[in-house]
Amino acid sequence: MREKLSRALCVVRDLRKPAPSIKARWIISLVLFAAVALHAITPPDAAYLQSFEKWKAEMVDDLKQRWLVLAGLFWLKPGANTFGSAENNSIVLPSGPAHAGSFVLKDANVSAQFQPGTPAKIENKVVSEAALQSDVTGKPTVIELGSLRMFVITRGTRIGIRVRDLNSDRVRNYKGPLFFPLDLDYQVTASFVPSNGTKTVDVPNVLGDVTPTPSPGEVHFKLNGRELTLTALSGDPEHGLSFVISDLTSKTETYPGGRFLDTDPVANGKVVLDFNRAYNPPCAVTPYATCPLAPKENRLPVAIDAGEKYDRKHGSH
Repeated sequence: MREKLSRALCVVRDLRKPAPSIKARWIISLVLFAAVALHAITPPDAAYLQSFEKWKAEMVDDLKQRWLVLAGLFWLKPGANTFGSAENNSIVLPSGPAHAGSFVLKDANVSAQFQPGTPAKIENKVVSEAALQSDVTGKPTVIELGSLRMFVITRGTRIGIRVRDLNSDRVRNYKGPLFFPLDLDYQVTASFVPSNGTKTVDVPNVLGDVTPTPSPGEVHFKLNGRELTLTALSGDPEHGLSFVISDLTSKTETYPGGRFLDTDPVANGKVVLDFNRAYNPPCAVTPYATCPLAPKENRLPVAIDAGEKYDRKHGSH
């Protein structure tokens, strides 16, 4: 009896509630429509899709040639730094002779001294010793030792040896990049404001260094109703600009340190920013890279649901 009475009272209460007016129903429908429209994607045409797939293939090829083959990064100490595949070396290589030789660091200069019988080559010639040029010269000296390639890199006050393994399993096992669905709403035209050589930006990197970097200028654009600005970190108006950017997706779906974005040349003070082509730095696939992070000027207060994603479970950093 009590259960029947309770159900009856509930029915009476429901009947007393006023039904939504026509105006209220119209407002609710409008809000729902706006919410759906907000998340609608503008798909690309066939020409854009073909261009994007070509760009992505070139990006993957660069990863395989330069970054997925990395097998080590070793910071040198002053004096001799022995190297070889044996565990008692200062630098333990993934393959090759047990004791191949030494890298000698003296006054920011690096030389290599090889053990007799070590089949090390530079420019396809067997050598017993050599002075090594760093990557900052633009023409680093590359040592060939079986499937390994070794060269000097300089990062701030650090000097190290970077090792590539042409037989790296990481190349064979790479599954390819993962992207958000292509959305042409994230392709916007920006106004370019040149710095005329007067602007520098403090750019941090994964090592904890901060490097004052000359900027060619800023771009100003509108995205999802927000007025935004990005500062270019390299490039020039004639050949295109390059950025390191982060946004709200950096906390969840994209690389935490930020993504790279390149543009075509600036034309009549305008440049196209295509966030569908925002891509991860090499540090996303290897712990042996020394990538820049997004400076504070390029940390956007919006979510950019476009470009390359990042797998936090299997990423390198």
